[in-house]
Order: sequence, then structure tokens, then C-alpha cells
Amino acid sequence: HEGVTARALERKGIIADRCEINRQIRADNALLRELKAEIKKLAALVARTVPAIAEGLEKLRSRVLIFCYQLSHIRNGKSHIQKSLAVWKPELERYTGLVQQIKEKSKERKTVVAEKKALPIYHVKRHKALAVRIAELTEDLEELRSEKALLFQKLEYAEDAGAEEFRKDIATMEAGLKKLEAQEQRYSAELDKALAEYAELKAQASDFDSVELYQARQVLRPAQEKAAERQLEETLQKKPSLIMLLSAKQEVSRLLGEDTEERQARQMVIRRQRSDPQKPKHFQR
Repeated sequence: HEGVTARALERKGIIADRCEINRQIRADNALLRELKAEIKKLAALVARTVPAIAEGLEKLRSRVLIFCYQLSHIRNGKSHIQKSLAVWKPELERYTGLVQQIKEKSKERKTVVAEKKALPIYHVKRHKALAVRIAELTEDLEELRSEKALLFQKLEYAEDAGAEEFRKDIATMEAGLKKLEAQEQRYSAELDKALAEYAELKAQASDFDSVELYQARQVLRPAQEKAAERQLEETLQKKPSLIMLLSAKQEVSRLLGEDTEERQARQMVIRRQRSDPQKPKHFQR
């Protein structure tokens, strides 16, 4: 089923259709399996040299970047659906109320019209009262039907659509929301594992020269980030959002304490320069 609500959401860039969500989740799961296998290999790495440990840390960092981006992507999808449901659910209640009012007033008008027809002509006052009531009910019905039509126009429904189609589209969004919540939990769990592996691998490097390791990682980082972007593009079947990518990189920096790491490396270089002025002053970032 692909309802008009789902199509309207998709035009706004929101994945609402059940088939599309399923397709995206299959792609996400394939990426997740690939990343888990890579992290498992990296976890088995024994630190022997600065280049080896630098490569291992940067590869793990790129996996953390992918997890952060995917979590942001999933949470954006959840937010869009939640906002849509916050609108559509009350509108369904409003629609149901309009239908009920139209039904009741139509029934009353039919009864009043029948009474007026059956009433003897000499009951002039009663005829006038019934005529007034019929006019009131007719006006009320016109307003209610107009309100219903405007509601359907706003939500991009055909005028002959019923509450059942409305409910189906809401159910589609709710099902999609549950699937995205499950994906969020899976990616969050894998992110935690990747962070733990990163911390363990970094601990193996405690005996290495911290500045040498830091600078070796900076050389590798651009290529690793590009590789992560390519993996995301293959999974999403479109280029990653630059804004979301920047946000994911900021989150990676926060999670891995990279600002502190850079500051410590700079301070170490300055101390060494003071103790040995002959050493090069270049600090690679």
C-alpha cells in the first residue's frame, strides 16, 4: 500500500512508504554486517609499529564516523515521521468528528423535512419553525462539508477518500517509525562496540611517541574519511548530506576527545622545541 500521505511525505524527503523503509533497512543491515566484520579484524590487530597502529585507529575512526552519520540519518527520519504523526493523528480525530456531525445533521434534516411534508398546511407557525430549522441544518451541512473538503485538500486526499485510507497511511508511518527505532538501537550498540575497540587499540599505543602517532594519523585521515563517504553513498544510493557529514565529524571529534588530543600534541611539540631549538617547528594537523 502506498497512500497519499506516504507520497506527500516522500515529496518532502521523508521515507514513509513501507517498501522504501524496508529497502533502506536492508541496505543499512548490509553495511552494518560489513562494518562489524572490519571492526573484528581491527580488534585483533597487535600494535607493532606507528604506521600500523595509526592505520588501525584511523580505520576504526572512519567506522565511528559512519555510525554517527547513520544514527543522525535515522534520527532525522524518526523526527520527520513523529512530526507528521503529530499533525495527522489530530486531523484524523477532526475528520472523524466532522463525519459524525455530518451524519447526525443529515439525519436530523431528513427527519425535519419529512415532518414538514406531513404537517397539515394550516399549522403555519410550525411550518415556519421547521423551515427555519431546515435552513439552519442546510447551512451547517454546507459548512461541515466545506471544512471536510478543505481538510482533505490540505492533506492531499481525494474528496471520496474515507477514514480507512486515512488510518492506513497513519499505520504505515507508525510501522516505519518502529523499524527506524529498531535500527537506531542496533547502530547505537555497534557504535558503543566500535568506541570500545578504539579505546583498546589506542591503549596499545601508549608506549609510542604520541606526536609521531598523531601526525601519522593526520596523513591517513583524509583518505579514510573519503572511503567512509563512499560507503555511505553506496548504502544511501545518493551522496551524503554535507551538513550531516560535518555534524557527524563533530560528533566523532567529541566522542574520541580529538580536541584534547590535538592540544596535547601541540603542547608536546612546543616543549620539545624549547628543549631542542634545532628540531623542526612544523606541526602537522
